[in-house]
Amino acid sequence: MALQAPRIGMDVVVLARVRRALEGKQEQWRRRVFTEGEWTHAEASSDSFAALALCFAAKEAAFKVLGTGWGGGVAWQDVEVQRGTEIEARIALHGRAAEIAALDDLMLTASLAHTDELAVAMVLGQAAQK
Repeated sequence: MALQAPRIGMDVVVLARVRRALEGKQEQWRRRVFTEGEWTHAEASSDSFAALALCFAAKEAAFKVLGTGWGGGVAWQDVEVQRGTEIEARIALHGRAAEIAALDDLMLTASLAHTDELAVAMVLGQAAQK
């Protein structure tokens, strides 16, 4: 099998958008979008809204790598951001997202950054080394 070029997805999220969504309908949106692990990490963070905005941006970027957008049968919780360091994260895939990634043997990693106003995520999808 020929080695495929890496896939890259990027997304930028306005922190105020995440804050409004969580303050308006926190429980409903939280359960639909974020995993328990992501929520636990955010609660332990010094800026929980920034942490959740980074997760949201990383999920959007991962959907781009997978070629689905946030539709295509992939649920928000099918993509889970597992934090390594403040700027690096592993993307764990579940359900339909895992099935799609397995077709091309993709592993996803993310680089994350934020300011007081924006969260940015870049996700790299590359074939697993054999």
